[in-house]
Formats: sequence, C-alpha cells, structure tokens
Amino acid sequence: MRKFRLQVQTTVDGYMADPNGEMNWMTFPWTDDINAYLDALTEQVDCIVLGRRLAEGFIPAWASGPEGESKETIAMMNDTPKVVISNSLTESPWENAVVAGGDLTETVNRLKAQPGGDMIAYGGGTLVSELIARELLDEIHLLVNPTAIGAGMPVFADTGAHQRLRLVSAQPFECGITALHYAPKRS
Repeated sequence: MRKFRLQVQTTVDGYMADPNGEMNWMTFPWTDDINAYLDALTEQVDCIVLGRRLAEGFIPAWASGPEGESKETIAMMNDTPKVVISNSLTESPWENAVVAGGDLTETVNRLKAQPGGDMIAYGGGTLVSELIARELLDEIHLLVNPTAIGAGMPVFADTGAHQRLRLVSAQPFECGITALHYAPKRS
C-alpha cells in the first residue's frame, strides 16, 4: 500500500497561515540542505493531493514556473498527477489533475490501495485538519519556521481527540527552518 505523507509549513506556535490565510511569515531564501531534504522526501511521490482552495493557487503558481525554483522542481510539481479533493467541483479545470469528492476516508483509502509510489499533501487547512482527524496520514512532515504569529489557521485543529505522534526525526537547516518528521501512533 502506498504511503500518504503531509508536508506543511508551520510557525513555531503551530499555525500554517495567519488569520487572513497569508503565509508571508515563511523563511526565505531556502538553503541547499533543505532543498536536498525535500527532494529526498518527494523522490518516491507520484501523486499530489490538494484541497480545492489550495489547488486554485498552487497549480497555476507552479504552471507559471515560480522564480527561484529549479527547473527540476518545477517539472516535478507540474508533471506529478494531482488529485483535488472537492465536493463542489465536478471536473478539473487544470491539466494533469482529477477531482475526487464524496467521503474523504473512502477516497483516500481507494487512492492508497492503487498501485504506484507514495502520495503527498501540501496543506490546505480544511483538508489537513480532516486528514489528521481521520488518521489517514502515514507521515507528517512539519517545516517549522522560526516565527511566531500568535493566531491563525492551526495545523492541528481541535478535533475533540488527542493526536498521538511518534518523532521519527528532527533536522535543522541553515536557513533556520527545522523539519520535524512524525508518524501517527495508532491504537
């Protein structure tokens, strides 16, 4: 079965966006060591999973070839098939992306059961909260930026239950970001 990973940027106080949904607190420029870490993280990935709202910005941004990104990274982001989780879209307006709606647990389990490499989600507040609450992720990779913002969209929303995690590794990078790799502890 395929692994399903989450990679998300976060502040030291646990937010993936400020109260207005902005991410202008992120640390840039990145250093070669974090780029190598992320290349290794996505090496086995052949499916990107996105929520609809994130997809609306994410897919066009990568299609335009963002400044400062390597040709290899841009190609990987554009060429990797995407699944957009949405109950409001019936078909994908984007190239190399399909829409999947309905029950999230059934959808993710169906995707994980398909042959292929690993899957990765890059965020989207609603999707991340649901994936964590329903225990659908196999790995959680938090890129902790050295910034506290005090309020915003939490990575771990209040689900009414504790989220037990096991630290797999922690790695600081020259740019100041620290990667925390967790695996969920399942009962």
